[in-house]
Amino acid sequence: MVNGDVYYLDLRYSTGQWWRKSIAKHFLKICKKYLTHVQKSVFEGEITPPLLVKLRMELDQYIREEEDSVIVFSSRQERWLEKEFWGAADEKTSNFF
Repeated sequence: MVNGDVYYLDLRYSTGQWWRKSIAKHFLKICKKYLTHVQKSVFEGEITPPLLVKLRMELDQYIREEEDSVIVFSSRQERWLEKEFWGAADEKTSNFF
């Protein structure tokens, strides 16, 4: 990524053990600062490279590599991503179409 660019991100996380649910609350709070909360542990939105670095740094404090998973899909523009809903489409994503 080049500084000054804006990227469209799709971020998903999963915490491992049941007792890590409190950690999921931290993930939720941090991700909401930078992206739109789409459903449960899925976030989408535009982000600049410096903000992406900040997001990563904040999440890194809580990620346990052996049990937690964070998956990030990125694209230069949202229009290059194909989105398909199976089941109910959430209105929170309507501003991304």
